[in-house]
This record gives sequence, C-alpha cells and structure tokens, in this order.
Amino acid sequence: MISTDIRKLVAYGIQTGLVPEEDVIFTTNRLLELFGLDELDPEEEKAAEEESAAAESETAEAAGKVFEIAGKKVTMSVEELESVLNRMLDYAYAHGLMEADSVVYRDLFDTKIMGCLMPRPSEVISKFDSLYAEEGPQAATDYYYKLSCDSNYIRRYRISRDMKWVAPTEYGDLDITINLSKPEKDPKAIAAARNAKQAGYPKCLLCKENEGYAGRVNHPARQNHRIIPVIINGSDWGFQYSPYVYYNEHCIVFNSQHVPMKIEHATFCKLFDFVKQFPHYFVGSNADLPIVGGSILSHDHFQGGHYEFAMAKALVERTFSVKGFEDVKAGIVKWPMSVIRLSGKDTDRIIALADKILESWRVYTDEAAFVFANTDGEPHNTITPIARKRGSEFELDLVLRNNITTPEHPLGVFHPHAKLHHIKKENIGLIEVMGLAVLPARLKEEMAELKTAILNGADLRADETLAKHADWVEEFTPKYDKIDASNIDQIIEKEIGLVFGEVLEDAGIYKRTSEGQAAFDRFVQSLS
Repeated sequence: MISTDIRKLVAYGIQTGLVPEEDVIFTTNRLLELFGLDELDPEEEKAAEEESAAAESETAEAAGKVFEIAGKKVTMSVEELESVLNRMLDYAYAHGLMEADSVVYRDLFDTKIMGCLMPRPSEVISKFDSLYAEEGPQAATDYYYKLSCDSNYIRRYRISRDMKWVAPTEYGDLDITINLSKPEKDPKAIAAARNAKQAGYPKCLLCKENEGYAGRVNHPARQNHRIIPVIINGSDWGFQYSPYVYYNEHCIVFNSQHVPMKIEHATFCKLFDFVKQFPHYFVGSNADLPIVGGSILSHDHFQGGHYEFAMAKALVERTFSVKGFEDVKAGIVKWPMSVIRLSGKDTDRIIALADKILESWRVYTDEAAFVFANTDGEPHNTITPIARKRGSEFELDLVLRNNITTPEHPLGVFHPHAKLHHIKKENIGLIEVMGLAVLPARLKEEMAELKTAILNGADLRADETLAKHADWVEEFTPKYDKIDASNIDQIIEKEIGLVFGEVLEDAGIYKRTSEGQAAFDRFVQSLS
C-alpha cells in the first residue's frame, strides 16, 4: 500500500495547493527517498487500477479532485489525510524507519513526510505578501491559515476531538474546552528525552529557528512549519499560528530575538501596530511575571486571532476620566477580573494613558485590598493587555494582575483557589483571562465517570478519582429538581462553566462586591 499512499499524498498536495502540478515528480521522488524506495511498487498496480476506477467517477471529476500521479489517476480527500499518514507510519515502523511505534516518534516522522510537500519559506512569504498587497490582510491570513492546516502543522483531526461548549454566566457566554489535541508522551520517549543531550537549538518553541527543524524526542518537528516575517514597531518579528488553535485562527506573534517578555511602553506600541496591519485580528500579551503569565516568559511574544471573546463583548459598566487624558474614553468592564478599557481613534493617546496606568499599578499598594506592589523586593503588580479595532476606534483592555502568594494560597492569592483545583489548577493566562477555559484532558474521563456515579447514586468519596469532585457535586445537585440521563450532560457542562466563572473571580484583584469595587475605584482615583 505504500506506493498507493504516496500517490494519494501527492494528490492531496495538488488538491490543497501545497504541491504545484509541475512538482509532482519531484515530490514523489522525495517521498520515495524518505521511505527507502527506488520506485513505486509495480505489485500495487491492481490496487492503483481499482483506485483509478473509483477516481474516475463523475462526481470526483466534476470536483476537480482527480490527479494523475506516476501515470495513474488518484483521488485524495482532506478527510483521508489521517488514515493515509497512519498507514505510512505503520509502514515506516515495520521497515525500521522509526525507532518506536509511539506518538512522539510518529509525530516526528509524519512531520517529515509532510515536509516533502511543503513550498520553501520564500515562496510562502511571497504569496502572502502579494495577497496582502492585492487583496488585503484578510485574504493573506486566509491563505496562510489554510496552508498551516493543509500542511498538518495544525492537526485538524486531533483538534476536532477537543471537547468544546459554551457556558452562560452573568458575565456572558464563556467558552469551555477540554484539550485533547496535545498527545501525552509515552514512557519510552520520556526516558529518551531525559537521557538525550540537552541541545540549545532552537532555544525555545517560539524561536524562528524552529522553521523546518527536524525535531527530537524533547522538541517537536517543524518541517511543515512556515513563518511570515512582520515588522512590528520598527523591529523584526514573526507571525505564525498555534498548532493547537484553541480558538479561530489562533496566532502567535513573536520577537525574532530570544528576549524575555516585558510589559512596557513598547508593548502597547507593538500591539497597536499589529492591529493596524491586521485589523480583523485582536492581539494581546500574557503578563510578564510568573504565576500570572501563563505562558513562555523567556521569549517575547503575543497571541491573537480572528475571534471575539466574551471579555471583548462585555460592556463598560462605569466610566471615568484621568486628568490630562480627557480625550481618551476610559471605563471599568463588567468582568470577573479587574479590567480597564481605553478607547479612541488616536492610538498614541491611548498608549500614553496606558503607560500612566501601568506605571501607577507597578508601584500601587492598598493593604485593605491585599494589594502589595512588592514584598521583600519581589515585584507583584503587572498587566495583561489586549488590543483590537472596533469600527473606526481602537480599544485596549488592561487587566490588572498580581502574583503574590501566601501560606494559605501558595500558588497565588489571585489564582484559582484550592476548592476549584478539581476543575482548574493551572495558571490563568491571556486566553483564560479573555473568557476561554482550557481544561486538562483528565476531565473527559472524569466527567464520564462522574455522570455514571451521579445517575447511580454512587458514593463519590469512595472513588479515588471522583472524591475530589464530591464537595462540588453535593453543592450543585440540590439546585435541580430532576437529574437524569436526559439532562445530566448539560448540567455538568453548565456547572463546569460556573466553576470557570469562579476561577476568574479568584484571579480578579478587585472582587465583584461593593468593597471590592470601592477598592478598584481607589486605584482609579489615584491616577489623577
């Protein structure tokens, strides 16, 4: 079947635009070399003939999805990619081309396979730039996003397995996802990574040197990865998509230099510069301190995309004015975290006020609200900024963050508290701040077991896995007159959404109480 699958994969390349028809022989030969073959196997002639007969159907011909590869007509749909690659990987392992038949080694090898179909970076950049110039930024990103999916850099078949739903709350519809697209490493790969020589290249997962990199057991392969260079605020940056796309067109914008993240004046300038170049995208930065950063702090980068989060939809519930900046609209957003929204047509003025707020927040202490700028010389206050264009105006959301810890809350006072760790224990970064919960894969099985246990009236505390959910279940079940097979799934999803709302409230500096909002107002008043 390997010859048939090579034909199919080349047909897929033509269909998706990865492989120009002029490159069919070249691409076929690259794949033959990869699999240690001298030619396409003539013994598979019969299978190829059968494939031809199916391919010549009127529907396929009309759709333009029949291609001639090495003298045979072949079809290949996008939906078939996973199964074709899996067969190729089975062949590779059976013929000693892969060290082990595990997810890590399979991912390394299937990326090498797809790398054979990829255009050179210069070709991708040229196409992107020409589309940007002739048809606009959205046409350029449409092309680039499709390329990132078709190349299997974004593994669509894995992402489709993620569990996703929307949870209505008083703050709007929060997005919930249980991430299943990041495969867990197998023990053999973990051992190999531990014993492997610690390489310093690429320095991290965000460095430009990842483009085309073959990978290793402790670093993903990126032969199918292409980067778009962009100039942001006069410096060289790269633009790419996240391979896990937690939301539509989830992109990453990263500094071409491996330098640490820092929230400063230049950060606001860069965010708005990107939005001006790609006005259909929002872009934001994680905070620059541990605990509240939630991402790679060693490499300066932003995240953005073509998506409107619940926080962006949330309304300003009260406005204020800062002396000297009366021309900039400012207000406090109705959101579980503490968010100041600045808006206007002049980004320079928005940035100037953002600078003032950042500088003030860095040194601000309010003991009554348990806000400390620093303790023992360790700084605690920072900001998560998010920029977007709305109509003719620009918006900048400034989310106040603080990473102080105490013996009671060793993971952070403004972090999900212990009673919520059964659902979400991980740091609250940019994505969560905006209203999308990225929950651990363990919850898929736990939700299924919890459903069965609730319906059967089982003792949750007697189950090692479910015991951590017992208090939560005892708290929410009395709210419902009836819980049965017809509504249990919806109830569990709804309650997880409500927990995520509490998670965000825990992460908020100023609570949604009269005392908390009064403390928020004290900080706002300190700006004038």
